[in-house]
Amino acid sequence: MEVLSVDFECTIRIIRFLWRLGLFFNHYGLDIITSALGLAYILLEYKAHVSMWVVGFFMQSLGIVLYYQKGLYADCGMEFYYLAMTVYGFVAWMRHKQKTADLPIRHMPKNTALVWIGIGLAAWLAIYLILSNFTNSTVPVADAFTTAFSIVGIWALARKYLEQWFVWIVVDVVTSVLYFHKDIPFKASLYALYVVIAVFGYFRWRRMMEGMDGSKRVL
Repeated sequence: MEVLSVDFECTIRIIRFLWRLGLFFNHYGLDIITSALGLAYILLEYKAHVSMWVVGFFMQSLGIVLYYQKGLYADCGMEFYYLAMTVYGFVAWMRHKQKTADLPIRHMPKNTALVWIGIGLAAWLAIYLILSNFTNSTVPVADAFTTAFSIVGIWALARKYLEQWFVWIVVDVVTSVLYFHKDIPFKASLYALYVVIAVFGYFRWRRMMEGMDGSKRVL
């Protein structure tokens, strides 16, 4: 727990520095801050480190403002869901850690995967209809897609399913293109980098999962 508290203290210091940096750049301030936090977030996710949830909470809070300013209303609303799932993920990982050890990385059951694919498709259609009929969004299809399947991805991450990386690879490709189109260059570049890290993250998590399985067999 002492090591974890040190990690949190370092995280807060970094966030304070990024906030000052963002204010200096003014117009692109929120873009820079959330991009830097996003990079820290996915690197911590790559390591399966619980501190990622703390970084994510600040990133998503600032993302609400950024996406509203840019007219990405679905992404803006999605950040509220992210905040709730961030708290859920942090509690789930920490509760398991305190009882036994880290929450294990595991495969998503096939039936669960089919259910969540269906949820993602239904959410895509519903969000698209809302954006098309009740907002002035100019990118309802892409905005709805990234939002809908991010719902699936963050839930799978909170449950520590290996397949969450596949969801994020697809979502990050579409998001990168969308953000370049909406003149959010720093985050667009970040999401392009996310794609690369997600590929490596998948193989790292798979090795970690196989290592845990091997430990169980030895015991």
